Amino acid sequence: MTDEYSVTVRREIAAAAEDLFDAWLDAQSLGSWLRPSGIRETRAETDPRVDGTFRIVMVDDESSTVHTGTYREIDRPRRLVFTWSSPSTRFRDSIVTVTFQPSADGSTVVEIHQVGLPDEEARASHHAGWSDALRELDRAAHDRTSAGS
Repeated sequence: MTDEYSVTVRREIAAAAEDLFDAWLDAQSLGSWLRPSGIRETRAETDPRVDGTFRIVMVDDESSTVHTGTYREIDRPRRLVFTWSSPSTRFRDSIVTVTFQPSADGSTVVEIHQVGLPDEEARASHHAGWSDALRELDRAAHDRTSAGS
């Protein structure tokens, strides 16, 4: 078996790179937006330091799914690298790299690149899940901006 399966998703979000980066490390924030379609609650625990770990529990109407990982690189506000293991990865560590590229207009392009997925089904489900998550992060950033206005 090879690590041929990978996924990349990106989204431009009208928020500062620092704020978006921090949203990935703060457990309360992570729990509020890391909700792919069908997930009604996300509970997160984070130890945001290199070699620190996280545990994310996503709850739908029928069950809960645990995702775990270890932070490998934390370069605020440019790049975050961590392992990601769940039933969808067959409990193998995949590697997720999130980059934050500020734009001239004050928005940020957030890109998620995940490698080491076991098969096409895992690739497709992670593509959908990360796309949903970035949409929710965008919504959360917009709500914070609107509330601050």
